[in-house]
Amino acid sequence: MLRKIVIKLINAYKFISPLFGNKCRYYPTCSTYAIWEFENDNFIIAFFKSFLRILRCNQFFKGGIDYPVVSKKLGSVKFGEKREVNYWYIPIKKNKFIVIKVDR
Repeated sequence: MLRKIVIKLINAYKFISPLFGNKCRYYPTCSTYAIWEFENDNFIIAFFKSFLRILRCNQFFKGGIDYPVVSKKLGSVKFGEKREVNYWYIPIKKNKFIVIKVDR
């Protein structure tokens, strides 16, 4: 429940943020990064990672491409089972994945 409230607050910020101009030094933007984190990771960890990302978004850091990295155990899929795919999980280590949102 708290996760949904935080995501709604971030989406409200994304709605009004164009008024302030494009300031984010990273791709995906800090607000998009935070939403992906909250949708794919533990609430406390997602909050901490999002907070650190916002602190890094300034002129002292280079910026660039920075996708969220989450710890996740993926379950098996039965043959013929249909699932809606919202994120691509790209493995980098055991149970560690880079998260990329499927764009539709």
